[in-house]
Amino acid sequence: MTGYLVIASFLALFLLGFPVVLAIGLPCLVYLVANGIPADMVAQRMLYSLDSFPLIAVPVFLFVGSLMNCSGISHYIYKFADTAVGRLPGGLAQVNIFGSLVFSGISGSALADIGGLGRIEIDAMREKGFHVPFACAVTCSSAIIGPIFPPSIPLIIYGTVTGASVLQLLLGGILPGLLCTVMLMLMAAWLAKKRNYPRAQRWPSMQEFWSDMWPAMPALAAPVLLTVGMLVGWFTPTEVASVTVAYTLLIGILYYKKLTLEGLRLAAFETIRATSGILLIVSIAALFGWILSVEQIPQQITAVMLSISKDPFVLLMIVNVMLIVVGMFLDSTTAILVIAPIIAKPLMAAGVDPVHLGMVVVFNLMIGLVTPPMGLSLYLVSDIAKVKMRDVLKEMLPFYIPLVGTLLLITYVPWITTSIPKYFIGNS
Repeated sequence: MTGYLVIASFLALFLLGFPVVLAIGLPCLVYLVANGIPADMVAQRMLYSLDSFPLIAVPVFLFVGSLMNCSGISHYIYKFADTAVGRLPGGLAQVNIFGSLVFSGISGSALADIGGLGRIEIDAMREKGFHVPFACAVTCSSAIIGPIFPPSIPLIIYGTVTGASVLQLLLGGILPGLLCTVMLMLMAAWLAKKRNYPRAQRWPSMQEFWSDMWPAMPALAAPVLLTVGMLVGWFTPTEVASVTVAYTLLIGILYYKKLTLEGLRLAAFETIRATSGILLIVSIAALFGWILSVEQIPQQITAVMLSISKDPFVLLMIVNVMLIVVGMFLDSTTAILVIAPIIAKPLMAAGVDPVHLGMVVVFNLMIGLVTPPMGLSLYLVSDIAKVKMRDVLKEMLPFYIPLVGTLLLITYVPWITTSIPKYFIGNS
């Protein structure tokens, strides 16, 4: 059974509706049996893949997102965002986008963003007369900022499986995150003016601004403190997750005084449930990757891609098209684990910076969160707002323009991703 047959079997089972774990795992088991490989190799490879220090950050950051929801931090972030940008054209649509940028500085996850702020944002926009599917589309689009702005769970996973510097990847997400925010806000402003959506009657006074900023200050300060801490060596990108938990517990108990033992229990339970699914996929995907390595599939794909062109920009365009399609069918974690190790070698052989490539890969797959048929963000936001996904998709169409525009800028202007890591760390 060849490596390509394993890949084909995986795709066939996935398209037939098998769960991802079974779609990946069954072809791997058949391969092991067909080639006479001992069965204990399965457990060995799966356990070895989980014995990764950077991977510890994934469940810890999921815990952070749950803690933020239970401690009421999401409410204060939204209130400050409303005060800060509510007067811009689009009003609460701009608040939605700006709030996602602030929330992303702690959560690192698109689905955590939607779960934490989504209900607050959509309900507020509904009350102000916004078309609810439009509110859902804004919420889905802005949630993409979370996984590319530091800290970022997908970037940590990408660094783990490709060997790229996690710290450089996290720093590389700062400008792309800000760029995506600006592009989305411009589109929201244009649509709001066209549809005559409401906005705040006036800009806030300094006293009003400060009174709403002060309660949100601990959340606003978090990304700055975490980034500075990593740069000066107080903690590693993996340890920053644990530091964030301690920080969230501290402000949730002592500052906001809303985090209870029951809330802590619920946050822990939700984290365990989410983590078990992710790490099971990670372990199975590692076995899948090992089989592909044994069959030398990455080397063969490298040779094929380099035979098409050695121009890094041509190869990046090929990767963009491929990942957009992959993102429509695979969740981002699975896609990073399965696809990233394969495409990283030919692209880096052509001279693409590994940090630049990481941002291209992750941003591509985040767009997959808002594209059918998988589109996990679409399903989640539709469930929260109780609207049909078809209606949300219709409102999403204009927002694909800033998202794809941001992707193209990230792809063909590497400076956007690499400038900050090179300034603070250099090329090491």
